[in-house]
Amino acid sequence: MVPARLFSARWQTALEGVGRRTPPTRLILWPSQLLQPAAKLLSVSCANCAKRQESPQKKLLSEKQLKRYFVDHRQVLVRGGDGGHGASCFHSEPRKEFGGPSGGDGGSGGHVILRADRQVKSLSSVLTRYQGPHGEDGSRKNRCGRNGGPLYIRVPLGTLVKEGEDTVADLSHPGDEYIAALGGTGGKGNRFFLANDNRAPVTCTPGQPGQERVLFLELKTVADAGMVGFPNAGKSLLLRAISRATPAVAAYPFTTLKPHVGVVHYEGHQQVTVADVPGIVRGAHQNRGLGLAFLRHIQRCSFLLFVVDLSVPDPWAQLQDLKYELEKYEEGLSERPHVVLGNKIDLPAARARLPELQARLGRTLIPLSAATGENLEALLLRLKELHDDHVEAERARGHQPPSW
Repeated sequence: MVPARLFSARWQTALEGVGRRTPPTRLILWPSQLLQPAAKLLSVSCANCAKRQESPQKKLLSEKQLKRYFVDHRQVLVRGGDGGHGASCFHSEPRKEFGGPSGGDGGSGGHVILRADRQVKSLSSVLTRYQGPHGEDGSRKNRCGRNGGPLYIRVPLGTLVKEGEDTVADLSHPGDEYIAALGGTGGKGNRFFLANDNRAPVTCTPGQPGQERVLFLELKTVADAGMVGFPNAGKSLLLRAISRATPAVAAYPFTTLKPHVGVVHYEGHQQVTVADVPGIVRGAHQNRGLGLAFLRHIQRCSFLLFVVDLSVPDPWAQLQDLKYELEKYEEGLSERPHVVLGNKIDLPAARARLPELQARLGRTLIPLSAATGENLEALLLRLKELHDDHVEAERARGHQPPSW
């Protein structure tokens, strides 16, 4: 066993040669500390590293918490960048006494541009105020200032841009852009004002301020089909059954608090988008229930899917009320191509009311069960027929419908 005094002397000798300006530090290591097993030290260090690398998993948000992040309207103040000022100076160097004016122009300010992006699903990421980059000022030796780059704001598809009561833009296709605020023009340097009658101008102009506007953004969900029905009719469960969308499902009304869009896949890489709109109640056109907040999402849909709960008394009255609310909100909205879906036929009460409803509606009714998957094939075939008819009608008009 080596004595501890010998260890302290060796460390003192080694530390004395490290720095001349700092006094030597006396470090004493006890033999019990040197004889610790290395495996124990390694295990402690590995455990510490593992603790640092562990990242807590995020908890899944409930439907009520998700509603805070879904925003379908936003008021935005946009302002373009200011232009840079022109410079007033004269060239000076040895053996060149009269170099002339050499003030450069200022750079132009950057624009603020709205761009439709398919990856963005809500206006929650849009801030309430945007300022475009300013242009740089001009400098000597005829050097112009740098222009301010454009500032892009990503918005979801189906965003309407309004200024006051007027609609100025409709961003419904991927990549659509709208210049929300123009950047200011850069000022002119004194070199710009050089003329035969004025060989030494000292005049320069300041940059122009950027355009300032107050815009109102309104989101209308873009989908091929829109499911319309009363609360707790089974719309969210039906969307889960025919697509990979995961809206919340529970045994109480108003489970869905924001629109969900699911994609139905067919052969040949063909896709049809279906929107689950929150439940509509009687008097929705008068802003009752969720009211006008989500009725506007149906305006973008090419055809409608009326979901009727067959387990309630008088299910045909639901269809009449739904068409009445749509017609009161916008004239002609209930007359779009549609199909009626009688849900919950797995219940005995629904089976009993099915013949009477079929006699009233005829072939436009498709009975099914979203819970058990019964007769979903008929819905998928009818959905594809409605989509193909819409695509042919749009091409006949000279329009190209968006592909998903």
